[in-house]
Amino acid sequence: MTNLAKRDLIAQWAFDTRPVLLRFHLWLEDVEVERAQAEPVSAHTFAPRGIARCLAMTSAATALGTRLFGDYGAGAGKDKASVNQVKKAADAVSAYVMSEGLWHLTRTLPENHALMVCLGEGLMPKAGETPEMGANPMLGFGRVYARPELAKTVERRVRRLLNEPGHTFEQFHEWLRGRGITLWGAAVDTLENTSRFADGQPTGPMAVFHLFDSPLRLSRPYESYMGCLTIPARVTQAAENAAVLLDYRTPRKLVVEAIEAAYPGIRRENIHVWTLRGKSRVHRLGRLWDEWEKAGVHLVEDGWKAPSGLAVFTDSGTYAPTFLVGGWKDAAGASHVFLCDGYAATAEAMQAASLADVLDVHSTMSLFSPTFELPADVEGRLMQLDPSAPDFAQRLTALRSGQAIDAGKVRTYAAAIREAAASNMPLGKAVLRADDFLPEKDWSVVASVGYMCDDPYTGAPGVTAVADDVYRVTTRLATRKASSLITFTLRLMEPLGTTRQVFSPLLVRFLSGVDHATRPVKISDSGRIRNELQTMIPQALEHDGDHIRVRFERINEMVLPPDAQTRIRDVLRWYKANHPVWFEWLALT
Repeated sequence: MTNLAKRDLIAQWAFDTRPVLLRFHLWLEDVEVERAQAEPVSAHTFAPRGIARCLAMTSAATALGTRLFGDYGAGAGKDKASVNQVKKAADAVSAYVMSEGLWHLTRTLPENHALMVCLGEGLMPKAGETPEMGANPMLGFGRVYARPELAKTVERRVRRLLNEPGHTFEQFHEWLRGRGITLWGAAVDTLENTSRFADGQPTGPMAVFHLFDSPLRLSRPYESYMGCLTIPARVTQAAENAAVLLDYRTPRKLVVEAIEAAYPGIRRENIHVWTLRGKSRVHRLGRLWDEWEKAGVHLVEDGWKAPSGLAVFTDSGTYAPTFLVGGWKDAAGASHVFLCDGYAATAEAMQAASLADVLDVHSTMSLFSPTFELPADVEGRLMQLDPSAPDFAQRLTALRSGQAIDAGKVRTYAAAIREAAASNMPLGKAVLRADDFLPEKDWSVVASVGYMCDDPYTGAPGVTAVADDVYRVTTRLATRKASSLITFTLRLMEPLGTTRQVFSPLLVRFLSGVDHATRPVKISDSGRIRNELQTMIPQALEHDGDHIRVRFERINEMVLPPDAQTRIRDVLRWYKANHPVWFEWLALT
C-alpha cells in the first residue's frame, strides 16, 4: 500500500468512526485490516459501513478503556469478597464504555432504526459464586439506543412488553412492523472472562457484541445455562451422508465416527474436545467427559497449546474457543480437529451459535436450569417437563434416578421452567439452534470482538502500549462468509488522569472522591446518570412511564457497600433538588 493510500485509509476510518473517537477523546494514528476475503466486511453486512466500523471502534474503546482503567489484575491474591468488588468495578467500566459508544454511534442511524439489547451477561452467579456475585453491572434486556424520540417510543413499548400481562413478543414485533420501525437486537458481554481480568491473567478477557438484523424473541431479561455442542460443518455433512443426525443429544461415539468420516485417517488423540473443566464441574459434566474419554479423544486441559502457540484455559470463556473449531494439519502433516462441547451461559451460547455461518461450523444447544445442579444429560430433559402436570414431582424423581427430591426443589424447578416460558424462551424443542431465537429464519449477524488480552484461540493480541499514551488495540469484525481482523493504533488526546475521567462512569467518579456539588453540571449529566443507574443497579429500579424510582433497599450490601449506597443517594438527592427539570424522571425512596 502506498503512503497516499495508507493516509486515505486512516482518514476514511477516522471519518466513519468519528462519533466514537470524539466521545472518548481518541486520535486514530493507524489502522491495519486483515481480511479473510477480498471485500470489506461491511460489503456483506446489513449494517451500513459507518455503523459496522463504529461497532469495531466501540469494541476497541471498550477493550482499551477497561484494560487501562478497570483495575486489571487488582484481584490477584485477594479474598473472594475483594475479588468480587474488583470484578464489579471492571464490569462497570466495560459496560459504561460500550453503552456510551453505542449511544453515540446510533446518532447516525436512519431515523426509523433502533438498537435494543436482548441478551446480556452478568445477572446469574456462576459455579462457586454466591448470589450477590451474579448481580454485575451490565447492558441488559430492554436497553434501547436510537435517536431520542424513537428511543422513547420503543422504550414505552418495551415497558409494555415487560409489565402488561398477556402482551407477547409477537404483538411487540408486529407493532414495530406496523410503524415501519427497524429494531436490531443485540447479545452483549462487555467483559468476557472477568475473573481472569481481575486476576491479571495474560489471556482471555475480551468485549463481545453481536448485532442481529431483528430483535431476539425474548420478552424479558433472562439468563440461564445452555448445553452447547459446536463442530465443523464438514462433520455434520459427513453424518448426514451416513443418515446420522448430529446435535447436542447425539451420543459422542457417533460424533467421533462422523469426524473420522469427514477427516479420513485422523487419529483419535488428535481430536481435541474443549469443555469447561474443574472440580466444580465434575457433577455437571462428568458423564460427558467419560463419553469422550471412552472414545479415545483428547479432552483439552489447561495449558494445552493451540495452533497459535498460546496456552488455552478451561476455567472460563466459552465463546472464544468457537473461533478455533475446525481442522488443521501440524508440521508433520497430521490432521487435527478441534470442537467445543459442554455448556455456557445463555448469552455466550447464543453468541457462539450465531457464528455458525460465519465460521462454517454447526452449533446446537439445549436449555438448562439456572441452578444446573444435575448432570448435563438430565438438565435438558428437565426443562422439557410441564410444571403444571400433576405428576411433575414424580417425573423429576425419575430423572434423578429415583432419588428423592424435597418440595422446595420441586417448586424451584417449576419456577425455572415457568420463568423460561414467560421470557419466551423456545421450550418446545429438545435441541435448539440460533434460528429458534430469531423471529425470521432469514437473519443476519455482525459480531464485533475487542481483545483486552491475548486470545489463544485466534492468536489475536491484546491491548499493547507502543509509546507514551499510544496503544494498539485489535478487534475482529465478522459476518456470514466474511471476517476482518482490525488493529487500531490509538493516541490518548488527554493526559492519562483526564482520560480516566473520560472513560469512567459519572457515579464512579463521585464515589472516588470527585465533588458533585462543585463540579460544573451539564444537561447531559441527566442522561448519563440515568444510563449508569440502569447499568450498575438495574435490580433497584422501578420504571413507571418515563420515570425511574430507585429503591436502595433492594441492593445487596455485597453488591454495593452501604457507604457507596449512601454516597450515590446523596448525589441523586442533590441533583434532584438543584436541577429538578433535568431530573424530573428521578424518584427516590
